[in-house]
Amino acid sequence: MNETTASTDPTVSVVACGGTIASEPSDDGAAPEKTGDDLVAAVPGIETYATVSAREVCRRPGFDVRWRDVLATADAVRDAVATGADGVVVTHGTDTLADTAFALDLLTDLPAPVVVTGSQRRLDEPSSDAPANLTLAVRAAADSRFAPGVHVAFDDELHAARDVVKAHTNALSTFTSPSTGPVATFTRADCRLLREPRREVAADPLDVSDASSENVDTPESPEVPETTVIPEVPIVHSGTGAGAGGIERALDADVGGIVVEGTGLGNATAAIGDAVAKAVETVPVVVASRVHAGPTEPVYGTGGGAVTLDGHGVVFADELPAAKARIALALGLAAGVDREVLPDLLRPPARV
Repeated sequence: MNETTASTDPTVSVVACGGTIASEPSDDGAAPEKTGDDLVAAVPGIETYATVSAREVCRRPGFDVRWRDVLATADAVRDAVATGADGVVVTHGTDTLADTAFALDLLTDLPAPVVVTGSQRRLDEPSSDAPANLTLAVRAAADSRFAPGVHVAFDDELHAARDVVKAHTNALSTFTSPSTGPVATFTRADCRLLREPRREVAADPLDVSDASSENVDTPESPEVPETTVIPEVPIVHSGTGAGAGGIERALDADVGGIVVEGTGLGNATAAIGDAVAKAVETVPVVVASRVHAGPTEPVYGTGGGAVTLDGHGVVFADELPAAKARIALALGLAAGVDREVLPDLLRPPARV
């Protein structure tokens, strides 16, 4: 398949959020400094694929992205499309890039491609992957086949936001979709579509406007206090000898919900299972798996097996990892969704 060419004159808006792709070195360690305009200017030939403009949301390292940054990014993406962009690229730190991409899929349903990208190496480092990844993202965002839905562009591949995870700390091919594989692959001149691009959430877009910060910090005013009211959702890990303390401490802290990162198909120790039985009386509990691929489903009994947890009333995360189950549960609670709707935030729509 041939991708959209510049003859159609698509417009792409780059929404800059910081990350390694925007970072510069210093004696205190690298930190985001470059603007969206700096990034676009650093990639010669990007105008071959689209007319590109840039706007900034924040300059945050991927490991310190806050809820207000995510909500502001969603607002910027919506505004870019509303004001005429044919596609949107979000530049972001890789540590939580998959989190933000999935959050955008939960929060938006737009008639234009939304593509999130970043880099493992700064622009000043040898063999930086920043120019290639930004070019790839613009190519995908300029291609109307990749709407609706949010995708991640990295290392010549395009992944669905729901499926993609960061799988290596520093490899250039860090992003992968363990259960499904990529949506598309790219060469210098072409794009091969491997499966249908779509929004990978079964529920309508979440409305968290009541939880939005009135003041989003900018590079000029980075210390605006956090004012979002998205509830705290901790992840409690199950493994050899894991006790009930994680669940008990979460309940004492008055959290909005709990994600259990179970083993295998979504199992936990008997101690965690007993604690979950009490926790579900006050907060929703989602059970994910620490295994990198495959679904969660009730097969095993005993005190913490998934059959027992299912009987307690947990919600299973399908194939979502615990980190994304946490994103879905926190945003769902902020949007005021009923417990009955929570499974729709965790599973993709049925394929025809």
